[in-house]
Amino acid sequence: MNFDLSEEQQMLADTTREVLSGYDTEKRNKVIESDEGFSREIWQQLAEIGILGLGFDEDSSPIEVMVVLTELGRRLAPEPVAAAALIPGAVIAAHGSDEQRALLDDVAAGNTLLAFAHTEAGRRGSATLATTASGQGSEWTVTGRKSPVLAGDSADVLLVSAALPGGGAGLFLVDAAPENSGTTRTSYRTFDGQRGADIEFENAAARPLGAGGDATAAIEEAVIRFRSALCAEAVGAMDESLRLTTDYLKTRKQFGVPLKTFQTLTQRAADMYVSLELARSMNYYAAVCVADGRFDPEVSARAKLQIGRSGTHIAQESIQLHGGIGVTAEYPIAHYAARLTAIDQTFGSATDQLRYLSGRVGEYGVATL
Repeated sequence: MNFDLSEEQQMLADTTREVLSGYDTEKRNKVIESDEGFSREIWQQLAEIGILGLGFDEDSSPIEVMVVLTELGRRLAPEPVAAAALIPGAVIAAHGSDEQRALLDDVAAGNTLLAFAHTEAGRRGSATLATTASGQGSEWTVTGRKSPVLAGDSADVLLVSAALPGGGAGLFLVDAAPENSGTTRTSYRTFDGQRGADIEFENAAARPLGAGGDATAAIEEAVIRFRSALCAEAVGAMDESLRLTTDYLKTRKQFGVPLKTFQTLTQRAADMYVSLELARSMNYYAAVCVADGRFDPEVSARAKLQIGRSGTHIAQESIQLHGGIGVTAEYPIAHYAARLTAIDQTFGSATDQLRYLSGRVGEYGVATL
């Protein structure tokens, strides 16, 4: 099986890398400390080359989303490409009405930001939702609290999951503008330099996604898409962490010789490479399944489990092999470690995935000789 990128996909990767090439540690630190936490200039550049509209039509695929997110992870770019555009946009494209899909033109142009408001505080791993929806036809309201909402601080439109009166869960579009009196959000900066929000809904006006009704399958699809995007971003971050670490071993001297001459250190770097390749393989597996329209929670959990394990290993070893400089804000390794840690905790940590998979063991058949 050929896992090499096509010529078009490689060009997409190179173009994305070029747009983000100006992100060194100093510039990134300055950008994430700004009011918005990302560069609107770069956001518009990503829109102009078509990245913010990937996956909204049949001409692009989740593999291209994987390619772009890998490059974003490699540069630790703070732009919320997945959270504010590609993931909620793909769900709207797949399940929204014609009128709702028209919103995606503004998303692709960089003028409108989205956010997927699904996670609820204190309900990690719970299949039920505390946020509720009430109404009928096209007149609905939602009440509850969503936290954390990735990119919720800057979102113009929220894609909100809520429990339906008759059972099941629905997806709704909610205007996040300040004039929407039913929506209150508290924005904050996360420890890895990203942005999020705690959003409360009090009878906030909402529009059912598409024809409405039970959207449990669409919600699961959105989570799986998000996990796949996070896996791709993590692989890019791991790849760059390993590169920085091996370069450091080649140049840093101890006792008058480069660190690479110490066999134990090179063996540890080799183990990091093994973890990276395991993660890369599972990342491909998750992305290909999404591209084939196979939204399998077991595949998603297996990929997220390996990504979490590999990310933890590479983050810890990168810091250890760098020594004290590895934890300084002026050096990139600590920032990569923080992002990998955050990715592991988003939409289920490695421990959560292992718990889910172990709970399914009894469903497998027994092989007998």
